Amino acid sequence: MIFITAKWRIKPEHAERWPEIARSFTEATRAEPGCLWFDWSRSLEDETEYVLVEAFRDGEAGAAHVTSQHFQDARAQLPPYLAETPRIINAELDQADWSELGEMSVD
Repeated sequence: MIFITAKWRIKPEHAERWPEIARSFTEATRAEPGCLWFDWSRSLEDETEYVLVEAFRDGEAGAAHVTSQHFQDARAQLPPYLAETPRIINAELDQADWSELGEMSVD
């Protein structure tokens, strides 16, 4: 699986509306056959920072994502709302889903 985490710093005047601003990109990505998840969270320490956790089945699915029309549209539409270039960690993992955090096991 291709696992990606990205931190997006949004201009303060757009931070509250970010989920709506990114909605069409989010929905289109989630509908991709190779998308495993595409989930936004908001930082507790910085109200202008959103964290995107996304995963794709494999490299082929990741390539389909970055060459999709909705990705190209997002590249054109989203940067004006950003305070800086998003920061990213992108890794290929030998698993297909979340693993349990054994140290916090719930009986």
